[in-house]
Amino acid sequence: MTRFDGRTILVTGASGGIGSATVRRLVADGADVIASGQSMDALDKLAAETGARPLPFDLTSEDSVKEALTGLSLYGVVNCGGFGGEIATPQDTDISIFDKVISINARGSLLVIKYAAPAMIEAGAGSIVNVSSQASLVALPGHISYGSSKAALDNITRVAALELGGHGIRVNSVNPTVVMTEMSAFYWGRPEIEEPFLKQMPLGRWATENEIAAPIAFLLSDDASMITGVSLPIDGGYTCA
Repeated sequence: MTRFDGRTILVTGASGGIGSATVRRLVADGADVIASGQSMDALDKLAAETGARPLPFDLTSEDSVKEALTGLSLYGVVNCGGFGGEIATPQDTDISIFDKVISINARGSLLVIKYAAPAMIEAGAGSIVNVSSQASLVALPGHISYGSSKAALDNITRVAALELGGHGIRVNSVNPTVVMTEMSAFYWGRPEIEEPFLKQMPLGRWATENEIAAPIAFLLSDDASMITGVSLPIDGGYTCA
Protein backbone atom coordinates (compact mmCIF):
# COMPACT_ATOMS: atom_id res chain seq x y z
CA MET A 1 0.00 0.00 0.00
CA THR A 2 1.34 3.44 -0.93
CA ARG A 3 0.81 6.66 0.99
CA PHE A 4 -1.96 8.14 -1.20
CA ASP A 5 -4.00 5.05 -2.13
CA GLY A 6 -7.63 6.04 -2.60
CA ARG A 7 -6.89 9.77 -2.40
CA THR A 8 -7.55 12.28 -5.16
CA ILE A 9 -5.20 15.25 -5.43
CA LEU A 10 -5.49 18.26 -7.73
CA VAL A 11 -2.27 19.79 -9.07
CA THR A 12 -2.48 23.16 -10.80
CA GLY A 13 0.39 24.33 -12.98
CA ALA A 14 0.87 20.70 -13.99
CA SER A 15 2.13 21.58 -17.46
CA GLY A 16 5.20 23.27 -15.92
CA GLY A 17 8.39 21.76 -14.54
CA ILE A 18 7.63 21.62 -10.81
CA GLY A 19 3.97 20.83 -11.41
CA SER A 20 4.63 17.92 -13.76
CA ALA A 21 7.30 16.52 -11.42
CA THR A 22 4.77 16.71 -8.59
CA VAL A 23 2.19 14.84 -10.65
CA ARG A 24 4.71 12.09 -11.37
CA ARG A 25 5.69 11.83 -7.70
CA LEU A 26 2.10 11.69 -6.45
CA VAL A 27 1.09 9.10 -9.04
CA ALA A 28 4.10 7.00 -8.02
CA ASP A 29 2.88 7.30 -4.43
CA GLY A 30 -0.54 5.93 -5.39
CA ALA A 31 -2.61 9.10 -5.77
CA ASP A 32 -5.42 9.64 -8.23
CA VAL A 33 -4.13 12.91 -9.69
CA ILE A 34 -6.15 15.58 -11.47
CA ALA A 35 -3.78 17.77 -13.48
CA SER A 36 -4.56 21.33 -14.50
CA GLY A 37 -2.38 23.66 -16.55
CA GLN A 38 -2.11 26.12 -19.41
CA SER A 39 -0.91 23.77 -22.14
CA MET A 40 -3.44 21.13 -23.14
CA ASP A 41 -0.79 19.38 -25.23
CA ALA A 42 1.50 19.11 -22.20
CA LEU A 43 -1.38 17.88 -20.04
CA ASP A 44 -2.34 15.24 -22.59
CA LYS A 45 1.26 13.99 -22.75
CA LEU A 46 1.47 13.94 -18.95
CA ALA A 47 -1.82 12.06 -18.74
CA ALA A 48 -0.62 9.49 -21.27
CA GLU A 49 2.61 9.04 -19.30
CA THR A 50 1.20 8.93 -15.77
CA GLY A 51 -2.52 8.21 -15.92
CA ALA A 52 -3.34 11.58 -14.39
CA ARG A 53 -6.68 13.09 -15.38
CA PRO A 54 -6.40 16.43 -17.22
CA LEU A 55 -8.73 19.22 -16.09
CA PRO A 56 -7.91 22.57 -17.71
CA PHE A 57 -9.37 25.74 -16.22
CA ASP A 58 -8.50 29.43 -16.02
CA LEU A 59 -7.00 30.53 -12.70
CA THR A 60 -7.87 34.15 -13.44
CA SER A 61 -11.60 33.40 -13.78
CA GLU A 62 -13.68 32.63 -10.70
CA ASP A 63 -16.42 31.16 -12.89
CA SER A 64 -13.93 28.81 -14.55
CA VAL A 65 -12.46 27.64 -11.24
CA LYS A 66 -15.90 27.21 -9.69
CA GLU A 67 -17.21 25.20 -12.64
CA ALA A 68 -14.15 22.94 -12.68
CA LEU A 69 -13.97 22.23 -8.95
CA THR A 70 -17.56 22.21 -7.74
CA GLY A 71 -18.54 18.64 -6.95
CA LEU A 72 -14.99 17.26 -7.02
CA SER A 73 -14.16 15.03 -4.07
CA LEU A 74 -10.58 15.96 -3.21
CA TYR A 75 -8.21 14.89 -0.48
CA GLY A 76 -5.47 17.27 -1.53
CA VAL A 77 -4.55 20.32 -3.59
CA VAL A 78 -1.19 21.54 -4.86
CA ASN A 79 -1.39 25.16 -5.96
CA CYS A 80 1.51 25.24 -8.42
CA GLY A 81 0.09 27.49 -11.12
CA GLY A 82 2.21 30.61 -11.46
CA PHE A 83 3.33 33.53 -13.59
CA GLY A 84 6.77 35.11 -13.30
CA GLY A 85 5.86 38.51 -14.67
CA GLU A 86 8.70 40.95 -15.21
CA ILE A 87 12.03 41.88 -13.68
CA ALA A 88 11.56 45.49 -12.61
CA THR A 89 12.20 47.99 -9.83
CA PRO A 90 9.27 49.53 -7.94
CA GLN A 91 9.60 52.74 -9.93
CA ASP A 92 9.74 50.96 -13.30
CA THR A 93 7.15 48.24 -12.78
CA ASP A 94 4.28 47.85 -15.21
CA ILE A 95 1.19 47.85 -12.99
CA SER A 96 -0.78 45.81 -15.50
CA ILE A 97 1.85 43.05 -15.19
CA PHE A 98 1.84 43.41 -11.40
CA ASP A 99 -1.93 42.92 -11.43
CA LYS A 100 -1.62 39.80 -13.61
CA VAL A 101 1.05 38.28 -11.35
CA ILE A 102 -1.10 38.87 -8.27
CA SER A 103 -4.18 37.56 -10.08
CA ILE A 104 -2.58 34.24 -10.98
CA ASN A 105 -0.19 33.57 -8.10
CA ALA A 106 -2.26 34.77 -5.14
CA ARG A 107 -5.87 35.30 -6.22
CA GLY A 108 -5.88 32.16 -8.38
CA SER A 109 -4.60 30.00 -5.53
CA LEU A 110 -7.21 31.47 -3.19
CA LEU A 111 -9.95 30.69 -5.69
CA VAL A 112 -8.80 27.07 -5.87
CA ILE A 113 -8.86 26.81 -2.07
CA LYS A 114 -12.28 28.48 -1.95
CA TYR A 115 -13.87 25.90 -4.24
CA ALA A 116 -11.85 22.84 -3.19
CA ALA A 117 -12.36 23.32 0.54
CA PRO A 118 -16.10 22.50 0.82
CA ALA A 119 -15.62 18.86 -0.18
CA MET A 120 -12.66 18.58 2.19
CA ILE A 121 -14.72 20.09 5.00
CA GLU A 122 -17.49 17.58 4.32
CA ALA A 123 -14.94 14.75 4.44
CA GLY A 124 -13.37 16.11 7.62
CA ALA A 125 -9.84 15.86 6.25
CA GLY A 126 -7.52 17.20 3.60
CA SER A 127 -4.17 18.76 2.83
CA ILE A 128 -3.26 21.77 0.71
CA VAL A 129 0.24 22.78 -0.39
CA ASN A 130 0.84 26.17 -1.98
CA VAL A 131 3.99 26.54 -4.07
CA SER A 132 5.43 29.86 -2.97
CA SER A 133 9.03 31.07 -3.35
CA GLN A 134 12.15 32.20 -1.54
CA ALA A 135 11.21 35.59 -3.02
CA SER A 136 8.51 35.88 -0.35
CA LEU A 137 11.06 35.44 2.45
CA VAL A 138 13.92 37.71 1.32
CA ALA A 139 14.16 40.74 -0.94
CA LEU A 140 15.42 39.86 -4.41
CA PRO A 141 16.31 42.59 -6.93
CA GLY A 142 13.70 43.04 -9.64
CA HIS A 143 11.11 40.85 -7.92
CA ILE A 144 8.63 43.48 -6.76
CA SER A 145 5.70 41.76 -8.49
CA TYR A 146 6.63 38.11 -8.07
CA GLY A 147 7.85 38.46 -4.48
CA SER A 148 4.75 40.40 -3.48
CA SER A 149 2.47 37.78 -4.98
CA LYS A 150 4.23 34.96 -3.14
CA ALA A 151 4.22 36.89 0.15
CA ALA A 152 0.46 37.20 -0.30
CA LEU A 153 0.30 33.47 -0.97
CA ASP A 154 2.18 32.75 2.26
CA ASN A 155 -0.40 34.78 4.16
CA ILE A 156 -3.20 32.91 2.41
CA THR A 157 -1.49 29.74 3.63
CA ARG A 158 -1.40 30.89 7.26
CA VAL A 159 -4.95 32.21 7.37
CA ALA A 160 -6.33 29.16 5.56
CA ALA A 161 -4.46 26.91 8.01
CA LEU A 162 -6.07 28.79 10.88
CA GLU A 163 -9.57 28.72 9.40
CA LEU A 164 -9.56 25.15 8.09
CA GLY A 165 -7.64 23.40 10.85
CA GLY A 166 -10.81 22.76 12.83
CA HIS A 167 -12.09 20.71 9.90
CA GLY A 168 -9.01 18.48 9.85
CA ILE A 169 -7.50 20.27 6.85
CA ARG A 170 -3.83 21.22 6.84
CA VAL A 171 -2.44 24.06 4.70
CA ASN A 172 1.27 24.64 4.09
CA SER A 173 3.60 26.38 1.65
CA VAL A 174 6.87 25.33 0.10
CA ASN A 175 9.25 28.16 -0.74
CA PRO A 176 11.74 26.94 -3.33
CA THR A 177 14.86 28.54 -4.64
CA VAL A 178 15.29 28.70 -8.39
CA VAL A 179 14.62 25.63 -10.48
CA MET A 180 16.01 26.25 -13.94
CA THR A 181 12.71 25.96 -15.76
CA GLU A 182 11.75 27.83 -18.92
CA MET A 183 10.06 30.48 -16.76
CA SER A 184 13.18 31.17 -14.67
CA ALA A 185 16.00 30.72 -17.18
CA PHE A 186 15.47 34.05 -18.95
CA TYR A 187 16.70 35.85 -15.81
CA TRP A 188 18.52 33.42 -13.53
CA GLY A 189 20.39 31.81 -16.41
CA ARG A 190 22.40 34.97 -17.07
CA PRO A 191 26.01 34.51 -15.86
CA GLU A 192 26.08 37.92 -14.19
CA ILE A 193 23.01 36.92 -12.14
CA GLU A 194 23.61 33.21 -11.61
CA GLU A 195 27.21 33.22 -10.37
CA PRO A 196 26.96 35.77 -7.52
CA PHE A 197 23.63 34.31 -6.38
CA LEU A 198 24.97 30.77 -6.11
CA LYS A 199 28.02 32.04 -4.22
CA GLN A 200 25.67 33.25 -1.48
CA MET A 201 23.89 29.90 -1.23
CA PRO A 202 25.46 27.37 1.17
CA LEU A 203 24.70 24.43 -1.13
CA GLY A 204 25.76 26.43 -4.17
CA ARG A 205 23.46 25.00 -6.84
CA TRP A 206 19.97 25.27 -8.23
CA ALA A 207 17.23 22.91 -7.09
CA THR A 208 15.75 20.23 -9.32
CA GLU A 209 12.04 19.74 -9.89
CA ASN A 210 12.14 16.45 -7.99
CA GLU A 211 13.71 18.16 -4.98
CA ILE A 212 10.60 20.33 -4.77
CA ALA A 213 8.11 17.56 -5.53
CA ALA A 214 9.35 15.34 -2.69
CA PRO A 215 8.67 17.85 0.14
CA ILE A 216 5.30 18.65 -1.45
CA ALA A 217 4.39 14.97 -1.28
CA PHE A 218 5.60 14.81 2.32
CA LEU A 219 3.46 17.78 3.39
CA LEU A 220 0.41 16.28 1.69
CA SER A 221 0.91 12.95 3.42
CA ASP A 222 0.00 11.62 6.85
CA ASP A 223 3.71 11.75 7.72
CA ALA A 224 3.14 15.51 8.14
CA SER A 225 -0.09 15.11 10.12
CA MET A 226 0.92 17.66 12.79
CA ILE A 227 2.33 20.26 10.37
CA THR A 228 0.16 23.14 9.24
CA GLY A 229 0.63 26.85 8.56
CA VAL A 230 4.33 26.61 7.71
CA SER A 231 6.32 28.16 4.88
CA LEU A 232 9.08 25.64 4.20
CA PRO A 233 12.21 26.98 2.47
CA ILE A 234 13.66 24.56 -0.08
CA ASP A 235 16.51 26.84 -0.97
CA GLY A 236 19.89 25.27 -0.31
CA GLY A 237 20.22 27.51 2.74
CA TYR A 238 19.96 30.80 0.83
CA THR A 239 17.52 32.45 3.23
CA CYS A 240 19.71 31.64 6.25
CA ALA A 241 22.98 32.81 4.72
